[in-house]
Amino acid sequence: MRMIKGASFCLLFFLSFLVLDTVQGNPNYIDALTKSILFFQGQRSGRLPKTQQITWRSNSGLSDGLLAHVDLTGGYYDAGDNVKFNFPMAFTTTMLSWGTLEYGKKMGPQLQDARAAIRWATDYLLKCATATPGKLYVGVGDPNLDHKCWERPEDMDTARYVYSVSPSNPGSDVAGETAAALAAASMVFRKVDPKYSRLLLKTAKNVMQFAMQYRGAYSDSLGSAVCPFYCSYSGYKDELLWGASWLLRATNDVSYYNFLKSLGADDGTDIFSWDNKFAGAHVLLSRRALLNNDKNFDSFKQQAEDFMCRILPNSPYSSTQYTQGGLMYKLPASNLQYVTSITFLLTTYSKYMSATKHTFNCGSLLVTSSSLRNLAKKQVDYILGVNPLKMSYMVGYGPYFPKRIHHRGSSLPSLASHPQAMGCDGGFQPFYYSSNPNPNILIGAIVGGPNQNDGYPDDRTDYSHSEPATYINAAIVGPLAFFAR
Repeated sequence: MRMIKGASFCLLFFLSFLVLDTVQGNPNYIDALTKSILFFQGQRSGRLPKTQQITWRSNSGLSDGLLAHVDLTGGYYDAGDNVKFNFPMAFTTTMLSWGTLEYGKKMGPQLQDARAAIRWATDYLLKCATATPGKLYVGVGDPNLDHKCWERPEDMDTARYVYSVSPSNPGSDVAGETAAALAAASMVFRKVDPKYSRLLLKTAKNVMQFAMQYRGAYSDSLGSAVCPFYCSYSGYKDELLWGASWLLRATNDVSYYNFLKSLGADDGTDIFSWDNKFAGAHVLLSRRALLNNDKNFDSFKQQAEDFMCRILPNSPYSSTQYTQGGLMYKLPASNLQYVTSITFLLTTYSKYMSATKHTFNCGSLLVTSSSLRNLAKKQVDYILGVNPLKMSYMVGYGPYFPKRIHHRGSSLPSLASHPQAMGCDGGFQPFYYSSNPNPNILIGAIVGGPNQNDGYPDDRTDYSHSEPATYINAAIVGPLAFFAR
Protein backbone atom coordinates (compact mmCIF):
# COMPACT_ATOMS: atom_id res chain seq x y z
CA MET A 1 0.00 0.00 0.00
CA ARG A 2 1.45 3.38 -1.02
CA MET A 3 1.11 6.23 1.44
CA ILE A 4 2.37 9.76 1.63
CA LYS A 5 5.06 10.25 4.28
CA GLY A 6 2.72 12.18 6.57
CA ALA A 7 0.19 9.34 6.54
CA SER A 8 2.95 6.83 7.29
CA PHE A 9 4.06 8.92 10.25
CA CYS A 10 0.47 9.20 11.51
CA LEU A 11 0.01 5.44 11.24
CA LEU A 12 3.30 4.86 13.07
CA PHE A 13 2.28 7.29 15.80
CA PHE A 14 -1.12 5.60 16.10
CA LEU A 15 0.46 2.15 16.29
CA SER A 16 2.93 3.26 18.94
CA PHE A 17 0.02 4.74 20.91
CA LEU A 18 -1.78 1.39 20.59
CA VAL A 19 1.30 -0.45 21.87
CA LEU A 20 1.46 1.84 24.90
CA ASP A 21 -2.29 1.60 25.42
CA THR A 22 -2.37 -2.20 25.20
CA VAL A 23 0.63 -2.68 27.49
CA GLN A 24 -1.13 -0.53 30.09
CA GLY A 25 -4.13 -2.83 29.85
CA ASN A 26 -6.54 -0.48 28.08
CA PRO A 27 -7.34 -2.12 24.75
CA ASN A 28 -9.24 -0.19 22.11
CA TYR A 29 -12.50 -2.15 22.28
CA ILE A 30 -14.23 -0.14 19.55
CA ASP A 31 -11.42 -0.90 17.09
CA ALA A 32 -11.52 -4.57 18.09
CA LEU A 33 -15.33 -4.67 17.76
CA THR A 34 -15.20 -3.19 14.25
CA LYS A 35 -12.55 -5.72 13.18
CA SER A 36 -14.26 -8.70 14.83
CA ILE A 37 -17.31 -8.12 12.60
CA LEU A 38 -15.29 -7.26 9.47
CA PHE A 39 -13.69 -10.72 9.70
CA PHE A 40 -16.93 -12.35 8.53
CA GLN A 41 -16.53 -10.75 5.11
CA GLY A 42 -13.38 -12.83 4.67
CA GLN A 43 -15.39 -16.02 5.29
CA ARG A 44 -18.15 -15.28 2.78
CA SER A 45 -19.14 -17.84 0.20
CA GLY A 46 -21.18 -16.93 -2.88
CA ARG A 47 -21.36 -13.78 -4.99
CA LEU A 48 -19.78 -10.90 -3.09
CA PRO A 49 -21.51 -7.50 -2.95
CA LYS A 50 -20.01 -4.19 -4.10
CA THR A 51 -19.74 -3.18 -0.45
CA GLN A 52 -17.18 -5.97 0.21
CA GLN A 53 -14.32 -4.46 2.21
CA ILE A 54 -11.99 -7.47 2.39
CA THR A 55 -11.10 -7.07 -1.27
CA TRP A 56 -8.61 -9.94 -1.67
CA ARG A 57 -11.62 -12.27 -1.55
CA SER A 58 -13.72 -12.89 -4.70
CA ASN A 59 -16.82 -14.87 -5.70
CA SER A 60 -16.76 -18.58 -4.84
CA GLY A 61 -19.05 -21.59 -4.53
CA LEU A 62 -21.44 -20.21 -7.17
CA SER A 63 -22.69 -23.70 -8.11
CA ASP A 64 -23.30 -24.82 -4.51
CA GLY A 65 -26.49 -26.89 -4.40
CA LEU A 66 -26.35 -27.82 -8.07
CA LEU A 67 -25.85 -31.53 -7.31
CA ALA A 68 -29.21 -31.49 -5.48
CA HIS A 69 -30.86 -29.18 -8.07
CA VAL A 70 -31.25 -26.38 -5.53
CA ASP A 71 -29.58 -23.02 -4.89
CA LEU A 72 -27.40 -23.24 -1.77
CA THR A 73 -25.06 -20.38 -2.58
CA GLY A 74 -23.99 -17.99 0.17
CA GLY A 75 -23.27 -18.55 3.84
CA TYR A 76 -19.84 -18.84 5.43
CA TYR A 77 -16.84 -21.14 5.30
CA ASP A 78 -16.46 -22.27 8.88
CA ALA A 79 -12.74 -21.72 9.44
CA GLY A 80 -9.60 -22.03 7.31
CA ASP A 81 -11.12 -24.44 4.79
CA ASN A 82 -13.68 -24.17 1.99
CA VAL A 83 -16.54 -26.22 3.47
CA LYS A 84 -19.93 -24.97 4.64
CA PHE A 85 -20.86 -26.86 7.83
CA ASN A 86 -24.31 -25.64 8.91
CA PHE A 87 -24.06 -26.87 12.51
CA PRO A 88 -21.30 -24.42 13.55
CA MET A 89 -22.58 -21.83 11.04
CA ALA A 90 -25.99 -21.78 12.70
CA PHE A 91 -24.38 -21.47 16.16
CA THR A 92 -22.29 -18.59 14.81
CA THR A 93 -25.52 -16.94 13.64
CA THR A 94 -27.28 -17.49 16.96
CA MET A 95 -24.37 -15.96 18.88
CA LEU A 96 -24.07 -12.96 16.55
CA SER A 97 -27.82 -12.42 16.94
CA TRP A 98 -27.75 -12.79 20.72
CA GLY A 99 -24.84 -10.33 20.88
CA THR A 100 -26.80 -7.86 18.78
CA LEU A 101 -29.94 -8.26 20.91
CA GLU A 102 -28.10 -7.82 24.22
CA TYR A 103 -25.52 -5.21 23.21
CA GLY A 104 -26.88 -3.56 20.05
CA LYS A 105 -27.31 -0.21 21.81
CA LYS A 106 -23.59 -0.21 22.61
CA MET A 107 -22.53 -1.10 19.04
CA GLY A 108 -23.00 2.36 17.54
CA PRO A 109 -22.18 2.37 13.82
CA GLN A 110 -21.09 -1.29 14.05
CA LEU A 111 -24.74 -2.36 14.57
CA GLN A 112 -25.45 -2.14 10.84
CA ASP A 113 -22.37 -4.27 10.08
CA ALA A 114 -23.43 -6.86 12.66
CA ARG A 115 -26.87 -7.10 11.05
CA ALA A 116 -25.24 -7.56 7.62
CA ALA A 117 -23.05 -10.37 9.01
CA ILE A 118 -26.13 -12.09 10.45
CA ARG A 119 -28.13 -11.67 7.24
CA TRP A 120 -25.37 -13.22 5.11
CA ALA A 121 -25.86 -16.38 7.16
CA THR A 122 -29.67 -16.29 7.52
CA ASP A 123 -30.23 -15.78 3.77
CA TYR A 124 -28.35 -19.04 3.28
CA LEU A 125 -30.00 -20.87 6.19
CA LEU A 126 -33.43 -19.90 4.83
CA LYS A 127 -32.54 -21.55 1.51
CA CYS A 128 -31.40 -24.66 3.35
CA ALA A 129 -34.68 -24.84 5.27
CA THR A 130 -37.11 -24.08 2.44
CA ALA A 131 -35.55 -25.34 -0.83
CA THR A 132 -37.02 -28.86 -0.61
CA PRO A 133 -40.11 -29.74 1.47
CA GLY A 134 -39.34 -32.35 4.14
CA LYS A 135 -35.59 -31.74 3.98
CA LEU A 136 -33.14 -29.52 5.80
CA TYR A 137 -29.85 -29.03 3.96
CA VAL A 138 -27.02 -28.99 6.47
CA GLY A 139 -23.78 -28.61 4.52
CA VAL A 140 -22.02 -28.20 1.20
CA GLY A 141 -18.62 -29.63 0.30
CA ASP A 142 -16.92 -32.92 1.09
CA PRO A 143 -14.66 -32.16 4.10
CA ASN A 144 -12.45 -35.20 3.51
CA LEU A 145 -11.67 -34.13 -0.06
CA ASP A 146 -11.44 -30.45 0.80
CA HIS A 147 -8.95 -30.97 3.62
CA LYS A 148 -6.57 -32.78 1.24
CA CYS A 149 -6.29 -29.58 -0.81
CA TRP A 150 -4.71 -26.21 -0.13
CA GLU A 151 -6.46 -23.94 -2.61
CA ARG A 152 -8.32 -20.65 -2.66
CA PRO A 153 -12.11 -20.80 -2.35
CA GLU A 154 -12.22 -18.98 -5.71
CA ASP A 155 -10.37 -21.93 -7.35
CA MET A 156 -12.28 -24.67 -5.56
CA ASP A 157 -12.55 -27.75 -7.77
CA THR A 158 -13.39 -30.45 -5.21
CA ALA A 159 -16.84 -32.06 -5.39
CA ARG A 160 -19.48 -29.85 -3.76
CA TYR A 161 -21.57 -32.67 -2.34
CA VAL A 162 -24.76 -31.58 -0.60
CA TYR A 163 -25.85 -33.04 2.74
CA SER A 164 -29.30 -33.03 4.31
CA VAL A 165 -31.42 -34.44 7.13
CA SER A 166 -35.01 -35.64 6.81
CA PRO A 167 -37.65 -37.61 8.76
CA SER A 168 -35.92 -40.88 7.79
CA ASN A 169 -32.40 -39.46 8.47
CA PRO A 170 -33.01 -37.08 11.36
CA GLY A 171 -30.80 -34.38 12.82
CA SER A 172 -32.44 -32.85 15.88
CA ASP A 173 -29.15 -31.17 16.82
CA VAL A 174 -28.51 -29.30 13.58
CA ALA A 175 -32.24 -28.57 13.17
CA GLY A 176 -32.53 -27.26 16.75
CA GLU A 177 -29.52 -24.99 16.23
CA THR A 178 -30.85 -23.77 12.86
CA ALA A 179 -34.20 -22.98 14.51
CA ALA A 180 -32.37 -21.10 17.28
CA ALA A 181 -30.42 -19.05 14.71
CA LEU A 182 -33.51 -18.13 12.69
CA ALA A 183 -35.55 -17.28 15.80
CA ALA A 184 -32.79 -15.15 17.35
CA ALA A 185 -32.22 -13.35 14.03
CA SER A 186 -35.96 -12.72 13.65
CA MET A 187 -35.75 -10.48 16.72
CA VAL A 188 -32.71 -8.65 15.34
CA PHE A 189 -34.71 -7.68 12.24
CA ARG A 190 -38.12 -7.22 13.90
CA LYS A 191 -38.12 -3.41 13.75
CA VAL A 192 -35.76 -2.75 10.83
CA ASP A 193 -37.22 -5.31 8.38
CA PRO A 194 -40.53 -6.72 9.71
CA LYS A 195 -41.29 -8.77 6.58
CA TYR A 196 -37.89 -10.54 6.71
CA SER A 197 -38.31 -11.02 10.46
CA ARG A 198 -41.66 -12.76 9.96
CA LEU A 199 -40.15 -15.08 7.35
CA LEU A 200 -37.31 -15.97 9.71
CA LEU A 201 -39.69 -16.73 12.57
CA LYS A 202 -42.11 -18.76 10.46
CA THR A 203 -39.20 -20.86 9.15
CA ALA A 204 -37.74 -21.22 12.65
CA LYS A 205 -41.04 -22.68 13.91
CA ASN A 206 -41.15 -25.22 11.08
CA VAL A 207 -37.53 -26.29 11.58
CA MET A 208 -38.03 -26.58 15.35
CA GLN A 209 -41.11 -28.74 14.78
CA PHE A 210 -38.98 -31.03 12.61
CA ALA A 211 -36.28 -31.18 15.32
CA MET A 212 -38.83 -32.12 17.99
CA GLN A 213 -40.82 -34.58 15.90
CA TYR A 214 -38.01 -36.60 14.30
CA ARG A 215 -35.46 -37.32 17.01
CA GLY A 216 -31.91 -38.33 16.19
CA ALA A 217 -28.33 -37.08 15.94
CA TYR A 218 -27.17 -35.78 12.58
CA SER A 219 -23.79 -37.46 13.14
CA ASP A 220 -25.57 -40.83 13.02
CA SER A 221 -27.32 -39.86 9.78
CA LEU A 222 -24.33 -38.33 7.98
CA GLY A 223 -21.26 -40.09 9.42
CA SER A 224 -17.96 -39.08 7.85
CA ALA A 225 -19.49 -36.05 6.13
CA VAL A 226 -19.57 -34.32 9.52
CA CYS A 227 -17.40 -36.46 11.80
CA PRO A 228 -14.88 -35.99 13.30
CA PHE A 229 -15.09 -32.34 12.22
CA TYR A 230 -18.41 -31.30 13.73
CA CYS A 231 -19.83 -34.42 15.34
CA SER A 232 -22.64 -33.81 17.79
CA TYR A 233 -20.61 -35.14 20.69
CA SER A 234 -22.97 -33.85 23.38
CA GLY A 235 -26.07 -35.39 21.77
CA TYR A 236 -29.10 -33.40 20.67
CA LYS A 237 -30.97 -32.70 23.91
CA ASP A 238 -29.03 -29.46 24.39
CA GLU A 239 -30.04 -28.20 20.93
CA LEU A 240 -33.70 -29.06 21.63
CA LEU A 241 -33.47 -27.03 24.85
CA TRP A 242 -31.59 -24.19 23.10
CA GLY A 243 -33.92 -24.08 20.10
CA ALA A 244 -37.04 -24.11 22.28
CA SER A 245 -35.53 -21.39 24.51
CA TRP A 246 -35.02 -19.11 21.52
CA LEU A 247 -38.49 -19.83 20.11
CA LEU A 248 -39.95 -19.06 23.53
CA ARG A 249 -38.10 -15.73 23.63
CA ALA A 250 -39.18 -14.89 20.08
CA THR A 251 -42.85 -15.93 20.41
CA ASN A 252 -43.81 -16.12 24.12
CA ASP A 253 -45.73 -19.24 23.11
CA VAL A 254 -46.26 -21.36 26.23
CA SER A 255 -45.99 -24.58 24.20
CA TYR A 256 -42.20 -24.03 23.99
CA TYR A 257 -42.02 -23.60 27.76
CA ASN A 258 -43.97 -26.85 28.22
CA PHE A 259 -41.64 -28.60 25.79
CA LEU A 260 -38.44 -27.48 27.47
CA LYS A 261 -39.79 -28.48 30.87
CA SER A 262 -40.65 -31.91 29.41
CA LEU A 263 -36.98 -32.43 28.52
CA GLY A 264 -36.27 -32.88 32.23
CA ALA A 265 -33.14 -32.03 34.18
CA ASP A 266 -29.78 -31.93 32.45
CA ASP A 267 -26.31 -32.49 33.81
CA GLY A 268 -24.21 -29.61 35.04
CA THR A 269 -21.53 -28.40 32.67
CA ASP A 270 -18.45 -26.19 32.62
CA ILE A 271 -18.31 -25.59 28.86
CA PHE A 272 -20.24 -23.72 26.17
CA SER A 273 -19.55 -24.22 22.48
CA TRP A 274 -20.97 -24.99 19.02
CA ASP A 275 -21.51 -28.53 20.32
CA ASN A 276 -22.76 -28.08 23.88
CA LYS A 277 -25.48 -25.45 24.41
CA PHE A 278 -26.76 -26.28 27.92
CA ALA A 279 -25.02 -23.37 29.67
CA GLY A 280 -26.15 -20.91 27.00
CA ALA A 281 -29.77 -22.04 27.29
CA HIS A 282 -29.63 -21.74 31.09
CA VAL A 283 -28.34 -18.16 30.93
CA LEU A 284 -30.86 -17.24 28.24
CA LEU A 285 -33.77 -18.67 30.28
CA SER A 286 -32.50 -17.15 33.54
CA ARG A 287 -33.17 -13.74 31.97
CA ARG A 288 -36.87 -14.29 32.70
CA ALA A 289 -36.16 -15.23 36.31
CA LEU A 290 -33.99 -12.16 36.90
CA LEU A 291 -35.48 -9.43 34.69
CA ASN A 292 -39.14 -10.54 34.78
CA ASN A 293 -39.07 -12.06 38.28
CA ASP A 294 -40.76 -15.16 36.84
CA LYS A 295 -40.40 -17.97 39.40
CA ASN A 296 -41.07 -20.60 36.71
CA PHE A 297 -37.52 -19.99 35.50
CA ASP A 298 -35.74 -20.13 38.86
CA SER A 299 -34.37 -23.62 38.18
CA PHE A 300 -32.60 -22.31 35.07
CA LYS A 301 -31.19 -19.40 37.07
CA GLN A 302 -29.81 -21.92 39.57
CA GLN A 303 -28.21 -23.94 36.76
CA ALA A 304 -26.71 -20.77 35.26
CA GLU A 305 -25.18 -19.91 38.64
CA ASP A 306 -23.88 -23.46 39.11
CA PHE A 307 -22.13 -22.99 35.76
CA MET A 308 -20.58 -19.69 36.89
CA CYS A 309 -19.33 -21.43 40.07
CA ARG A 310 -17.52 -23.96 37.88
CA ILE A 311 -15.86 -21.15 35.88
CA LEU A 312 -14.79 -18.60 38.51
CA PRO A 313 -11.16 -19.26 39.48
CA ASN A 314 -11.62 -18.55 43.21
CA SER A 315 -14.84 -20.59 43.53
CA PRO A 316 -14.68 -23.73 45.71
CA TYR A 317 -16.55 -25.54 42.90
CA SER A 318 -14.30 -24.36 40.06
CA SER A 319 -13.42 -27.02 37.48
CA THR A 320 -11.74 -24.57 35.09
CA GLN A 321 -8.00 -24.33 34.56
CA TYR A 322 -6.26 -21.01 33.98
CA THR A 323 -2.84 -20.40 32.47
CA GLN A 324 -0.16 -18.48 34.39
CA GLY A 325 -1.09 -15.46 32.30
CA GLY A 326 -4.73 -15.73 33.42
CA LEU A 327 -6.36 -17.25 30.32
CA MET A 328 -9.18 -19.72 30.79
CA TYR A 329 -7.91 -23.04 29.46
CA LYS A 330 -10.46 -25.69 28.52
CA LEU A 331 -9.09 -27.88 25.72
CA PRO A 332 -5.86 -27.97 23.66
CA ALA A 333 -7.54 -27.61 20.25
CA SER A 334 -8.84 -24.12 19.47
CA ASN A 335 -9.13 -23.16 23.13
CA LEU A 336 -10.19 -19.57 22.41
CA GLN A 337 -13.54 -20.80 21.09
CA TYR A 338 -14.43 -21.80 24.66
CA VAL A 339 -12.96 -18.60 26.08
CA THR A 340 -15.04 -16.33 23.85
CA SER A 341 -18.27 -18.33 24.29
CA ILE A 342 -17.95 -18.54 28.08
CA THR A 343 -16.95 -14.86 28.23
CA PHE A 344 -20.20 -14.02 26.44
CA LEU A 345 -22.15 -15.82 29.18
CA LEU A 346 -20.13 -14.02 31.87
CA THR A 347 -20.88 -10.53 30.51
CA THR A 348 -24.52 -11.36 29.81
CA TYR A 349 -25.26 -12.85 33.22
CA SER A 350 -23.36 -9.96 34.80
CA LYS A 351 -25.63 -7.58 32.89
CA TYR A 352 -28.77 -9.34 34.19
CA MET A 353 -27.39 -9.32 37.75
CA SER A 354 -26.48 -5.65 37.57
CA ALA A 355 -29.97 -4.68 36.34
CA THR A 356 -31.58 -6.35 39.39
CA LYS A 357 -28.74 -5.87 41.94
CA HIS A 358 -28.67 -9.66 42.24
CA THR A 359 -25.87 -11.61 43.92
CA PHE A 360 -25.31 -15.30 44.56
CA ASN A 361 -22.89 -17.56 46.41
CA CYS A 362 -20.46 -20.28 45.36
CA GLY A 363 -20.10 -21.87 48.76
CA SER A 364 -18.65 -19.10 50.95
CA LEU A 365 -17.71 -16.94 47.95
CA LEU A 366 -20.04 -14.01 47.31
CA VAL A 367 -20.44 -13.41 43.56
CA THR A 368 -21.51 -9.98 42.31
CA SER A 369 -22.05 -8.69 38.80
CA SER A 370 -18.55 -7.16 39.05
CA SER A 371 -17.02 -10.59 39.79
CA LEU A 372 -18.25 -11.88 36.43
CA ARG A 373 -17.51 -8.64 34.59
CA ASN A 374 -13.92 -8.53 35.85
CA LEU A 375 -13.22 -12.12 34.80
CA ALA A 376 -14.76 -11.45 31.37
CA LYS A 377 -12.63 -8.32 30.94
CA LYS A 378 -9.49 -10.25 31.83
CA GLN A 379 -10.27 -12.81 29.10
CA VAL A 380 -11.05 -10.17 26.46
CA ASP A 381 -7.96 -8.16 27.37
CA TYR A 382 -5.76 -11.26 27.19
CA ILE A 383 -7.00 -11.95 23.65
CA LEU A 384 -6.27 -8.32 22.72
CA GLY A 385 -2.67 -8.36 23.92
CA VAL A 386 -2.61 -8.07 27.71
CA ASN A 387 -0.75 -11.37 28.09
CA PRO A 388 2.79 -12.66 28.69
CA LEU A 389 3.70 -12.47 24.99
CA LYS A 390 2.13 -8.99 24.59
CA MET A 391 0.52 -10.52 21.50
CA SER A 392 -2.96 -9.85 20.20
CA TYR A 393 -4.70 -13.03 19.06
CA MET A 394 -6.90 -10.96 16.76
CA VAL A 395 -5.32 -10.59 13.32
CA GLY A 396 -4.78 -6.95 12.34
CA TYR A 397 -5.39 -5.61 15.84
CA GLY A 398 -2.48 -4.02 17.71
CA PRO A 399 1.19 -4.03 16.69
CA TYR A 400 1.90 -7.74 17.22
CA PHE A 401 -0.52 -10.43 16.01
CA PRO A 402 -0.47 -13.84 14.25
CA LYS A 403 1.01 -13.57 10.74
CA ARG A 404 0.85 -17.22 9.60
CA ILE A 405 -2.72 -18.27 10.25
CA HIS A 406 -4.03 -21.63 9.03
CA HIS A 407 -6.39 -20.24 6.39
CA ARG A 408 -6.41 -21.03 2.69
CA GLY A 409 -7.58 -17.68 1.34
CA SER A 410 -5.29 -15.66 3.61
CA SER A 411 -2.19 -17.77 2.96
CA LEU A 412 -2.47 -17.89 -0.86
CA PRO A 413 -2.03 -14.98 -3.29
CA SER A 414 -5.29 -13.27 -4.22
CA LEU A 415 -6.83 -13.57 -7.68
CA ALA A 416 -5.78 -9.97 -8.35
CA SER A 417 -2.10 -10.74 -7.75
CA HIS A 418 -2.14 -14.30 -9.15
CA PRO A 419 -4.95 -14.67 -11.74
CA GLN A 420 -3.91 -18.20 -12.77
CA ALA A 421 -5.89 -20.97 -11.06
CA MET A 422 -4.11 -23.03 -8.42
CA GLY A 423 -5.24 -26.64 -8.23
CA CYS A 424 -5.84 -28.85 -5.24
CA ASP A 425 -2.14 -29.36 -4.48
CA GLY A 426 -0.98 -26.03 -5.90
CA GLY A 427 -0.77 -24.17 -2.62
CA PHE A 428 1.10 -26.61 -0.40
CA GLN A 429 4.76 -26.30 -1.35
CA PRO A 430 5.18 -22.64 -2.14
CA PHE A 431 2.75 -21.28 0.47
CA TYR A 432 1.41 -23.69 3.13
CA TYR A 433 4.87 -24.88 4.17
CA SER A 434 6.43 -21.43 3.80
CA SER A 435 7.68 -19.53 6.85
CA ASN A 436 6.70 -16.24 5.19
CA PRO A 437 3.77 -14.27 6.62
CA ASN A 438 0.42 -14.73 4.86
CA PRO A 439 0.08 -12.37 1.89
CA ASN A 440 -3.51 -11.41 2.78
CA ILE A 441 -4.44 -10.10 6.23
CA LEU A 442 -7.74 -11.54 7.44
CA ILE A 443 -8.57 -8.53 9.59
CA GLY A 444 -10.37 -9.34 12.84
CA ALA A 445 -9.84 -13.11 12.76
CA ILE A 446 -9.27 -14.64 16.19
CA VAL A 447 -7.11 -17.74 16.03
CA GLY A 448 -7.29 -20.93 18.14
CA GLY A 449 -4.92 -19.26 20.58
CA PRO A 450 -1.97 -20.00 22.83
CA ASN A 451 -1.13 -23.28 24.54
CA GLN A 452 -1.48 -23.96 28.26
CA ASN A 453 1.90 -22.33 28.89
CA ASP A 454 0.81 -19.06 27.22
CA GLY A 455 3.05 -19.91 24.24
CA TYR A 456 2.19 -19.35 20.60
CA PRO A 457 4.51 -20.56 17.79
CA ASP A 458 2.68 -18.72 14.93
CA ASP A 459 2.91 -21.79 12.70
CA ARG A 460 0.49 -22.24 9.79
CA THR A 461 0.65 -26.04 10.02
CA ASP A 462 -0.32 -25.97 13.72
CA TYR A 463 -4.05 -25.64 13.06
CA SER A 464 -5.09 -26.31 16.68
CA HIS A 465 -3.61 -22.92 17.59
CA SER A 466 -3.36 -20.94 14.33
CA GLU A 467 -6.75 -21.54 12.68
CA PRO A 468 -9.49 -18.91 13.00
CA ALA A 469 -13.19 -19.87 13.03
CA THR A 470 -16.49 -18.05 12.68
CA TYR A 471 -17.77 -19.24 16.06
CA ILE A 472 -14.69 -17.92 17.90
CA ASN A 473 -15.42 -14.44 16.56
CA ALA A 474 -19.21 -14.59 16.82
CA ALA A 475 -19.09 -15.02 20.59
CA ILE A 476 -16.72 -12.12 21.29
CA VAL A 477 -18.71 -9.49 19.37
CA GLY A 478 -21.13 -9.04 22.29
CA PRO A 479 -18.45 -8.73 25.02
CA LEU A 480 -16.44 -6.28 22.88
CA ALA A 481 -19.54 -4.09 22.52
CA PHE A 482 -20.18 -4.44 26.28
CA PHE A 483 -16.71 -3.03 27.08
CA ALA A 484 -16.60 -0.57 24.16
CA ARG A 485 -19.08 2.04 25.39
